[in-house]
Amino acid sequence: MRLSFGSTSVALGLLLLAPPAMAADQLKVVTSFTILQDMVKEIGSNHVEASTLVGTDSDPHAFEPTPNDAKNLAAADLVIVSGRGLEGWMDRLIMASGYKGPIVIASTGVPERTMVDEEGEDSGEPGKVIPDPHAWNSVPNGKIYATNIIAALSKADPADAAYYQKAGEKYLQQLTDLDNWVRQEFATIPKDERKLITSHDALGYFADAYGLQFLAPAGLSTESEASAQDVAKLIQQIKAEKIKAVFVENSMNQLLVKQIADETGAKIGGTLYVESLSKGDGPAPTYVKMVRHNVTLMVAALHGQ
Repeated sequence: MRLSFGSTSVALGLLLLAPPAMAADQLKVVTSFTILQDMVKEIGSNHVEASTLVGTDSDPHAFEPTPNDAKNLAAADLVIVSGRGLEGWMDRLIMASGYKGPIVIASTGVPERTMVDEEGEDSGEPGKVIPDPHAWNSVPNGKIYATNIIAALSKADPADAAYYQKAGEKYLQQLTDLDNWVRQEFATIPKDERKLITSHDALGYFADAYGLQFLAPAGLSTESEASAQDVAKLIQQIKAEKIKAVFVENSMNQLLVKQIADETGAKIGGTLYVESLSKGDGPAPTYVKMVRHNVTLMVAALHGQ
C-alpha cells in the first residue's frame, strides 16, 4: 500500500545538526534522487553507503514514496535533498519516517532562478512565480552542490573529514574541467542558433550558463500537460525560427515531442537526461557522463548532424 504525501513544498533549509553516531563502518546517506546519490558516491567512496529514493529513469516530480522508503529514511545518518520545491513529497515522508537527523539542501547558495508555474501542480496557483528547482543542470551549480555535500559529509563524519575534503577537491576539479569543455563545445555554435525544443522546462539554469534557448511544450513539472493551443503556437514558432532539433527526456512520455517533430520536420535529437541518471549500462550513469551525453547530442543537433 502506498503512502499519500501530496505535493507540498520542501521548506527545510540547510540543517547541520550534531553528528550522528556512525553505523558500523560507513556513513548511511539517503539522497532524494540519483544525481545527488552519484555525487555522494564520488566524494564519499567506500566511506559512505549512499542510496536514493527516486531511482534511475524516474521522475522526482511525480514520485510516490512507499512505507519501505520511510523505513530506509529512518535508518539514515544523513539525508540530502536538492530543494527549491523539487521534492514536494519529502517533508511528509520525513515526518512519517520519524527521522530526526541532519537534512542538507544541496542547492543552498545557488543564485535563485524563478519560473512561472503554468499548471499550478507544485504551488496550487496557476501562473504563480516559483523557484526553478532544476539547479543541478548547470555545471557551475553542480560545483555548489558538491561543495555542500563535502561539508555535510565532513560534519556528519568528522573522523573521515580529511578524506572527504581531498576526494571533494579532486571531484570539483573534474567539474571545472567539464564546465570548460561544455563552453568550448557551444562556442562552435553561433549564439542566435542555439535554440532547441525539450519535453519540459527543466534546463533553464543550463541555458543561462551556456547561452542557449530552450522551448518546451510542457511547463515546470513533468505532470503538466501542454494545451493544444500552446502546442500549436510552439509548432508555428519552430517553423518560423527554423529550429533544427527536438529532444525527449528519459523520465517523460515521449509522444508529444515526437508529434511536434513530425509536424515541423525538426529532427529528434535524442534522449536527454536532466532529472535522473541512466542505469549503469546506459549513456548517463554519472553526473559527469550525463552532462557530456547531453551536450554531445545538443551540439550535434545544432550542427545539423
